[in-house]
Amino acid sequence: GCQATIVMPVTTPSIKIHAVEARGAKVVLHGDSYSEAYARAVALARSTHAVFVHPYDDPDVIAGQGTVGMEILRQQQGPIDAIFVAVGGGGLISGIASYVKRVRPEIRIIGVEPVDSAAMAQSLEAGRRVKLDDVGLFADGVAVKQVGKETFRICRELVDEMVRVDTDAICAAIKDAFEDTRSILEPAGALSIAGVKAYCERHRTRDKTYVAIACGANMNFDRLRFVAERAELGEEREAVLAVTIPERPGSFREFCTLLGKRSVTEFNYRYADARIAHIFVGIEVANRHETAELLRAMHKRRIEAYDLSDNEMAKLH
Repeated sequence: GCQATIVMPVTTPSIKIHAVEARGAKVVLHGDSYSEAYARAVALARSTHAVFVHPYDDPDVIAGQGTVGMEILRQQQGPIDAIFVAVGGGGLISGIASYVKRVRPEIRIIGVEPVDSAAMAQSLEAGRRVKLDDVGLFADGVAVKQVGKETFRICRELVDEMVRVDTDAICAAIKDAFEDTRSILEPAGALSIAGVKAYCERHRTRDKTYVAIACGANMNFDRLRFVAERAELGEEREAVLAVTIPERPGSFREFCTLLGKRSVTEFNYRYADARIAHIFVGIEVANRHETAELLRAMHKRRIEAYDLSDNEMAKLH
């Protein structure tokens, strides 16, 4: 076969780099984002007179990814209400939509993006290709600032809806996939599962058949701790609270009594002055309703408390 040179951002997981090298390709690491790696690949192709193959905005690549849609319809002969697809540059969803909408037009095609890398959703809303200033790198497999010209054209015609999910929801989806299949997906690979969960919760759907495409498993082992911690927040089974208590005898015991038998996942106590102290605490809860009840109980005791479970800065501390 021919020699392939694959250009990737320096942030690419090592497991993906090693897998590509194991298949005989030469890997070049360049830049911190897909856009920088893409520019380097184009320059290399010109300087070496090599054939440049676009990762998603190429008719042949799109057609190849469309075979995923063909496999789905072959394997699932019964009714399918919707197919959820992770979206980065748009190649996978364009290929699947092109095939499925021709054969089974009643099936809805729904794209899923991270909230901090929603180039396709913003482009479809604007009616033109939008270029993002920055993209989140947690789901690096879909971290694209601008979707392709051809993929945008196809998605504009064939994609029914876009769903956006946050990091916690993606981590919860990775956990779901592991518990169901004992397989570990990368963030981009679990994106469609997170999208199904968000869609079902938003629309309160029942008795529907949805297909979620798990499209990647390039997960570095050292990222699993972060995923495990954030999955609890994604499943709303952990609450992060900022609490202010008076600096007097018995106030901390009163605070602990209010927590009850709940497990504490993290704790930080900071003395402010002679009057008050600040507490940052993570606790296990059954759901958001339990968190709200706990906050009400604290407020009744005149303990100042705030729920920071949705605060990205607090979760990243």
